[in-house]
Amino acid sequence: MEKQIINPWKWQDARNYVQAAAVTNVQGTLYVSGQTAIDDNGISSTEDMRSQLFQTLKNLEKVISDANYELKNIVRLNIYTTDSASLFENFDVLQNWIQKNEIKQSSTVLEVKSLFETLKVELEATVVK
Repeated sequence: MEKQIINPWKWQDARNYVQAAAVTNVQGTLYVSGQTAIDDNGISSTEDMRSQLFQTLKNLEKVISDANYELKNIVRLNIYTTDSASLFENFDVLQNWIQKNEIKQSSTVLEVKSLFETLKVELEATVVK
């Protein structure tokens, strides 16, 4: 797999995403359903945004790892939240995770009216190999 990052500007670098990622010679593509802060028993978290972000990232990592893909090969990460202000107050959780895993992804953040039960954030990813 070869990945080319397209960034006509520099300002997005501080926000840890890219304007576009072109991939060629792909051996596989993994489309990950929205992952949330649901535990191993299927119980939705009632915790705050920060705690839910950590659990959501843990769940996203598990799905990607179990599929034998690598986090660094995430090319698209969509973020859905019921509370944009709270998400951005805790955005360092996402930014640190993205930097630690050397991810260069295109992203969209959307505030939605609600998610399942008590959930505040959902992450949907596309990963290539």
